[in-house]
Amino acid sequence: MRTTLTAAACLLLLGAAGMPAHAQSVGEKTGVNSLMGVAPTAQDFVTQAVISDMFEDQTSKLALEKADEKTKAFAKKMIEDHKKTSDELKSVVQTGDMKLNLPTALDSAHQSKLDKLKSLSGNDFTKQYHDDQVTAHKNATDLYKRYAESGDNAALKAFAIKTKPHLDEHLKMAQDLDNKK
Repeated sequence: MRTTLTAAACLLLLGAAGMPAHAQSVGEKTGVNSLMGVAPTAQDFVTQAVISDMFEDQTSKLALEKADEKTKAFAKKMIEDHKKTSDELKSVVQTGDMKLNLPTALDSAHQSKLDKLKSLSGNDFTKQYHDDQVTAHKNATDLYKRYAESGDNAALKAFAIKTKPHLDEHLKMAQDLDNKK
């Protein structure tokens, strides 16, 4: 058992140190890269950025149906802003010489969060939506920061540098949602 755990830890650390691309994806998926401040690969950055935008868009559309007015105003801004960033990211990927895949659906973790949110209503929905938005924006600002500082593709790095201040603003807005009662 101890040998298995040691081997798994070594694989994660190799991925976090930027060794093979497959191992780095494991490091990104498990959060080791984030803990160590290691930049994601271009594919990991694009995958996570697109999924993050899709999650914020889909959950915000639910908020337009189920939430109070201040939350609906926030949700509307998230839908508008994340559509712009999604379109811009897709343009960067498609106009460059990158051979990167753009996800077309949420991953299982984000889909589970969306499904949970769909099942809630009233204050339970609003609280969960607020919590999900804070978490999503913390993760996004970390992702963009790491890629902006050490990303391996100049066009994506420029996109991350340009977009991160908007995500910082979104994070602050999400954190302030519960304080504006």
